[in-house]
Amino acid sequence: MEPNSIATGYRALRFPRHRIDGMAGTSFKHEHLTAILEEDRRHGFFEVHAENYMGDGGMPHRALTRIRQDYPVSIHGVCMSIGGPQPLDRRHLARFRALIERYEPALVSEHLAWSTHETTYFNDLLPLPYTADTLQHVADHIDEVQETIGRQILLENPSSYLTFTESTMTETAFIRELARRTGCGLLLDVNNVFVSATNLRTSALDYLADYPLDVVQEIHLAGHAVQSDDNGEPLLIDSHDGPVCDAVWDLYEAVLSGTGPIATLVEWDSAIPDWPTLTREAAAAQAILDRCILPDHRRTRRAAI
Repeated sequence: MEPNSIATGYRALRFPRHRIDGMAGTSFKHEHLTAILEEDRRHGFFEVHAENYMGDGGMPHRALTRIRQDYPVSIHGVCMSIGGPQPLDRRHLARFRALIERYEPALVSEHLAWSTHETTYFNDLLPLPYTADTLQHVADHIDEVQETIGRQILLENPSSYLTFTESTMTETAFIRELARRTGCGLLLDVNNVFVSATNLRTSALDYLADYPLDVVQEIHLAGHAVQSDDNGEPLLIDSHDGPVCDAVWDLYEAVLSGTGPIATLVEWDSAIPDWPTLTREAAAAQAILDRCILPDHRRTRRAAI
C-alpha cells in the first residue's frame, strides 16, 4: 500500500491535491472559520477529528468542504479503539471509510489505545500492555482498518500514566514491530513523549533514540496540564488546552534535526484560543521546520536522535 497516496481507491479526485510535506498545521475549529477565510492564507494544513464529521451533512460538512478546497486536511480518528479487546465496530469503520472517501485527506491517523468495553464507551484513550498477544491483536486491527479504507493509516504513540507488569517489550519496540508487520506509518506525538517520560520517570531522549523515526509521516505538538500525584511528584495530563511548552519545542527540534521536515500539527482542543494565538503556535513550528531542511544525501536515511 503506497504511503501518502490520496488518490488510492478513487477514480478521480474531487478536491485539489495540496502538498502537506514540511508544513505546519492546526486543529480546525469552526469558531475560527471566518478568520481563516478573511486571512486569505494558503500555507499549512488543518486536522479534524473523524468522529465530529460522521453525520451526513449540516454546518460541519459545509465548513470542512470550504476549508478542503484551499488546504490539505488530515483526518484523525479518536474512537476506533484499535487496542481494544473486542472486534472493531464495523459501522464505525464504514463511517470512517466514507469520511475519507468524501474528503480525500492527505493523512489518516488513529491512536495506539483502547476506549470501549462491550457496550461501554470511555471518554479516554486508555493504555494497553505490550505483549506478543497484544501485538498480534493490534496488528490484526490495523490490517482490518487499512484493508477497509484502502490506504495506509498512521498510528499515534500514547501518553502514559502507568505501566503494566505484564509488558514484555518496550513501547518503542512494540510500535516498531507493529509498523513492520502492518506497513502502517507513524504519527509521533512529541508532547505525549514528554508527558509519558515525566510521569514514568524515564528519559524522553532515550525514547526518541529508540523510536522508528524513519516511518514517521506526521508530528503532533500540544500543551499539557501540570499537576502533582499523591507523593507530590509532577503529574502531566495530555490536555491540549494551552501552548506548547519549551521542553516540547526542544524535543521537537531534536527530532527534526535527524529527520528533516515532517508535517506537524499543533493541537489545541479545549480552552480554545483566538485564531491569532493559534497561528502563532503554528508559525513557531513552521520556523523550526524551515530550519531543519536536510541535505539531499540525508533524506533517504533519517538519523537517530
